[in-house]
Amino acid sequence: MLDIRFVRENPELVKENIRKKFQDSKLPLVDEVIRLDAEYRAAIGEASDLRANRNKLSKQIGMLMGQAKKDPAKAAEAEEVKKQVTAQADRLKELEAKEDELQAKIQEIMYTIPQMIDPSVPIGPDDSHNVEVQRFGEPVVPDYPIPYHVDIMESFNGIDLDAAGRVSGNGFYYLLGDMARLHEAVLAYARDFMIDQKGFTYVIPPFMMHGNVVKGVMSFPEMDAMMYKIEGEDLYLIGTSEHTMIGRFIDQTLDGATLPITLTSYSPCFRKEKGAHGIEERGVYRIHQFEKQEMIVVCKPEDSMDWYDRLWKNSVELFRSLEIPVRQLECCSGDLADLKVKSCDIEAWSPRQQKYFEVCSCSNLGDAQARRLHIRYKDEEGKTQLAHTLNNTCVAPPRMLIAFLENHLQADGSVTIPEVLRPYMGGKSVLVPNKK
Repeated sequence: MLDIRFVRENPELVKENIRKKFQDSKLPLVDEVIRLDAEYRAAIGEASDLRANRNKLSKQIGMLMGQAKKDPAKAAEAEEVKKQVTAQADRLKELEAKEDELQAKIQEIMYTIPQMIDPSVPIGPDDSHNVEVQRFGEPVVPDYPIPYHVDIMESFNGIDLDAAGRVSGNGFYYLLGDMARLHEAVLAYARDFMIDQKGFTYVIPPFMMHGNVVKGVMSFPEMDAMMYKIEGEDLYLIGTSEHTMIGRFIDQTLDGATLPITLTSYSPCFRKEKGAHGIEERGVYRIHQFEKQEMIVVCKPEDSMDWYDRLWKNSVELFRSLEIPVRQLECCSGDLADLKVKSCDIEAWSPRQQKYFEVCSCSNLGDAQARRLHIRYKDEEGKTQLAHTLNNTCVAPPRMLIAFLENHLQADGSVTIPEVLRPYMGGKSVLVPNKK
């Protein structure tokens, strides 16, 4: 994800970046990859010299064989030169094998060394050191109790976790009636918000991808914790549409005049959720399957930080239009995945818990994904440059529904529908529970 030349020329900067991410076990990799790179370049240089010398000797053999018609001794001399060519050919094969081996080792290490983080990223070892930047909307704690979100949904006969458990196990759900409609209404509103108000192009991407795309869009720890692999095939289920949306541009050289490319995509998402958080026994906050509306930007490097600010602000605007208080939380260095330059979460207010929880994640990945997937563009001078890629959650129900239901629940158990969402709910301004 870094240019090997940058690592070679700035080893201490790379090491300091690793320290800032509290990944000290990776520090020896910097010296190791520089050593391997030196061997690799030496092998390339020797191979290049051998090829040049082989061409020279081949011409010499031709000349000697031509002279052998008049001087038989020249034929013997030509045979000696042929032996040199054969020996050099054997050495060349050894060098080419060595180049392949070294290149594979270098790539493996380079995939492990993290991307350089932006100087503005707060330093801290884990998400407990993330920093609140600003709040939008006034958090309200009503004078009546807010039930657990599953209880709210069940009051509308809107969820069946027991049946989902029998069919699929923990981490799955059936949504029914008004809850299912509300789920789709939020997605449809978010889609139209991004198309009509933000000018993004709507895309429905593939929901599976090849392994080389997986390696291009995410780090190995993320891949291990998230991805479901299709047995017997080189296919993985996507954990987010960002994966295939960015993968669309693999091995492409784009016209710089077409940048930025701004896309919004719908997809189901499939995640193992392996690790510390795990799957909830009861609830839909952390689950194996959900749906999401995403934002994707492919742009020039000089524009990426501007787009980063635009993307997270889109989330704030969307949630505020749904009358949900939110805050922006800056992710610290230790909470950044290895491909990320800078990232923040948009968190929604939970009146039940009286705290905020994550509903959107906005990331600037710099040229990390573009380098891995060979996504380039031609600049105005005709030079080939690496693009920058960014992504942000637009909405991801059913998690987003938790924030929606808690913030719109009334004392009588009904749920109000904000004006912007009513056209997607058949004109309803309120949902009335039908199960006590």
